[in-house]
Amino acid sequence: MRWLTLYARSRQVPASLAALVIGAVSVWAVAPSHGVGAGDPRPAVLGMAVGVVAASVGFGGQDVALDRTAAVRWVPRRAAHVLVAGVVVAAVSWGWWSSGQEPGGAEVLVRDSAGLTGLAALGAALSGGQYAWTLPFGWLSFSFFAPPATSTATQVTGWLLLPPGTPAGAWTALVLLVAGTSAYALAGPRR
Repeated sequence: MRWLTLYARSRQVPASLAALVIGAVSVWAVAPSHGVGAGDPRPAVLGMAVGVVAASVGFGGQDVALDRTAAVRWVPRRAAHVLVAGVVVAAVSWGWWSSGQEPGGAEVLVRDSAGLTGLAALGAALSGGQYAWTLPFGWLSFSFFAPPATSTATQVTGWLLLPPGTPAGAWTALVLLVAGTSAYALAGPRR
């Protein structure tokens, strides 16, 4: 169990977890609970994106060269790290959905946390651990200002805000999760 503790500390998991919880509570506190904006998925997705950004800090170690030369099988550890980060983000975000703030339920929660986590892992593989947050943040920003999802292309770009049961949203999130996890697990964070 000592290796797990050392791994968590080297990946800044305690600080990331604290930032994830504080971010989710902060977004929940300022979001409208009734009246104008009630039922709007954007605050809930923003809270989830804040959690993924906080978790993505740990997608790069203290020394990338040391990680690459260690006599450890990194592929399963990296893949597990991404998947556990997605599960933790979904678990913390569950408070939002269970409070009745967001329509859509567990399907939207799992879809969005999986896709955003996959984007963060892809960002780590392409840009390094310190910039892993850029892809989820950029896609979220675009989704907030994108035109309404009427065609398949606009549904793919706006998958974060689609209602449950939309195949384009589920498939986009699945592709992002598989691509991001695979790229990060196989290549690791970029130097």
